[in-house]
Amino acid sequence: MSSRRTVCSFFVLAACIALLASTQAFGQYRGRKYKAPPPTSHIEVQVTKKYNGKPIPNAGVVFNPSKDGKDLGSLEVKTDPDGKAVIDVIPTGSTVRVQVIADGFATYGQDFLIDQPTKVIDISMLRPQAQVSAYEDNDGKLSQRKPGVQEPIRPTQPTQQTAPAQSSPAPQF
Repeated sequence: MSSRRTVCSFFVLAACIALLASTQAFGQYRGRKYKAPPPTSHIEVQVTKKYNGKPIPNAGVVFNPSKDGKDLGSLEVKTDPDGKAVIDVIPTGSTVRVQVIADGFATYGQDFLIDQPTKVIDISMLRPQAQVSAYEDNDGKLSQRKPGVQEPIRPTQPTQQTAPAQSSPAPQF
């Protein structure tokens, strides 16, 4: 009985060794291969007030990275009491849209190319400006500007007149 048990265990052991050898010989690996994450950059955003340079605490800084036209998601970080927001997960070589939202300030947004392992971004926030409507001015009167025109059209080069002209003056917007 013990010889039969020894023979069976020998065959089982031989089968296991053969299976292991065949798997290694053909290079078959049944698990998931490790793929290292892409290198990331350290990004530091300093948010200050434009008119006095003081930091803005608790402002929302939204990072929206994209690489090769593919959106990589959005992340929001709040600024600390020194007005700094720090993030370390944006892939190097990507373009990131940074938006800053703070109470009492106009929203800021700009795209940045992250091509270095460290990037420092300084942002100066402005107070909201009066909005100009194409249909009414800020006093409730009808606007004198044409729709779609926000600023008066100014000539790029000064015009030179040799003699006074006898025509009516051009309308100004």
